[in-house]
Amino acid sequence: MVILPESAGKLLDFNQKLDISLLDNVVGTMYTGEGTTQRMAQEVLTTLKEHPEAWTRVDTILEFSSNQQTKYYALQILENVIKTRWKVLPREQCEGIKKYIVGLIIKTSSDANAFEKEKVYIGKLNMILVQILKYEWPRNWPSFISDIVGASKTNESLCQNNMVILKLLSEEVFDFSSGQMTQAKAKHLKDSMCSEFSQIFQLCQFVMDNSQNAPLVDATLETLLRFLNWIPLGYIFETKLITTLIYKFLNVPMFRNITLKCLTEIAAVQVTQYDEQFCDLFTFTMAQLKQMLPQSTNLKQAYQHGSDPEQKFIQNLSLFLCTFLKEHGALVEKKQQHDLVLEACHYLILISEVEETEIFKICLEYWNVLAADLYRESPFTSTLSSPIMLGQKSNDIPMRRQMYTPVLSRIRRTMISRMAKPEEVLVVENEQGEVVREFMKDTDSINMYKNMRETLVYLTHLDYNDTENIMTEKLHNQVDGTEWSWKNLNTLCWAIGSISGAMHEEDEKRFLVTVIKDLLGLCEQKRGKDNKAIIASNIMYVVGQYPRFLRAHWKFLKTVVNKLFEFMHETHDGVQDMACDTFIKISQKCRRHFVQVQVGEAMPFIEEILTSINTHICDLHPQQVTLTY
Repeated sequence: MVILPESAGKLLDFNQKLDISLLDNVVGTMYTGEGTTQRMAQEVLTTLKEHPEAWTRVDTILEFSSNQQTKYYALQILENVIKTRWKVLPREQCEGIKKYIVGLIIKTSSDANAFEKEKVYIGKLNMILVQILKYEWPRNWPSFISDIVGASKTNESLCQNNMVILKLLSEEVFDFSSGQMTQAKAKHLKDSMCSEFSQIFQLCQFVMDNSQNAPLVDATLETLLRFLNWIPLGYIFETKLITTLIYKFLNVPMFRNITLKCLTEIAAVQVTQYDEQFCDLFTFTMAQLKQMLPQSTNLKQAYQHGSDPEQKFIQNLSLFLCTFLKEHGALVEKKQQHDLVLEACHYLILISEVEETEIFKICLEYWNVLAADLYRESPFTSTLSSPIMLGQKSNDIPMRRQMYTPVLSRIRRTMISRMAKPEEVLVVENEQGEVVREFMKDTDSINMYKNMRETLVYLTHLDYNDTENIMTEKLHNQVDGTEWSWKNLNTLCWAIGSISGAMHEEDEKRFLVTVIKDLLGLCEQKRGKDNKAIIASNIMYVVGQYPRFLRAHWKFLKTVVNKLFEFMHETHDGVQDMACDTFIKISQKCRRHFVQVQVGEAMPFIEEILTSINTHICDLHPQQVTLTY
């Protein structure tokens, strides 16, 4: 449809009756038209929206237009007026708009079919009502809370929508108030909400106890979730709320995700006067969890093949367990409920194996806290495996550390098999399974590597021998081919490199000699440029991480540097770059050894390098040559 200037003039003339079908056509053109006509439609609608009297036509548009997009446009006009001109409108007009919106919400949401069909439209109406409430409640509308609670008892679909309004109001006041309203205004609204909360809570409790309407119960739980971070604590801990959530809703598939979110919010509360209730919360939840999710479940596979809600459940479970153990783990330990804590850790280890980075990050945060806590509790108590402990009894190891020993060993395995890529590694496997040079640094992966490295260093300090045994076993499995894959080799070598300095020097020497020999043997054994590139990048990363070892073993240092010169002839993407980077790293950390004459040598190593430098750099690019010099 072509929009003629007279059509536009007709819509903008407030002395004549509004032509609804013309407005519907203009809105339709704006959404489906092209080029000039669409631009003209946009201009007409913008001009109409900005007209100071435009809001007076909203009721006509909403009543007579059958086009959802036109209705939405009318609500945008009204929202604009409320946000920008509410305080200058005459009082009776404010009251009129308020009554009109309330009437419209009640009419639309009382009919369950209309409510379901016009979700977007009602959503916009709800937002407009909340904008009005920010100006009107409690001073000009003191009865709002009792009005909405009273209306909710008359009709289930109306009650469902009222829950959404209460949730939106809570978010506006408690979550988004900064920058949206003055601190004094926000405080006044928060105080009003807290003082009148008993009516809202009774309504929520009534719905949870009595309603068979699933969407209504779901909306109530969603609303309750928004309330939990600000309501007076008595409503949480001195009522039957926790037991209702755990026993009535947690094992119902439809409600378990939102229920777990509510329980996580409760678990995050930091107070000491409700210790008993926190212990009950944990005990009851774990009992239900064992029925829903037997401990033998393979969560990695369950997540892989699960539906979206099932995957979300595993993520929400990790959040609940990590939050509770972080905030109240010590309390449960103090109550001697060690089995429960170990069961929770068992679930978290299973969840840590799930192939989803965001879930792993949640678990990693807790493992970091646990390992650091156990280490700081007794930093100089080592394990029987280390030389300092020989001849001492196992009861010198703190009881708490002994309790967590089997858990810590499983965490080490998980950390080593999932180690993130360090910044120095340039040779990577892309999504197509090709070995390529990395050009863009993955900051997310680098941050995760730093967190995992810190955690693994703590875990190594807690038991050097276990860490070494796991790494040695995994390396033998690479060499004999039982676990050979690029990914497995990468994560293992990144983990080996990450614990540099965490072992005693003698242990480190023995361990590293084995590692380098096995890796060099693997390099000779495997055929194919891709295999060699991956192994080469791992050798370079590991040796670059252990300067203390190289400084103490001249022959090994010389062998490693000569191997780097070999890799400088390797034309595979990224290998030459990594060889040059590792060479400069070793040169900086071991520089004295290059310029001094070492035992059994006729000249300093630097002179030996310079005599054959042209042979070493003949295959490098100009910038790589510069880096080498």
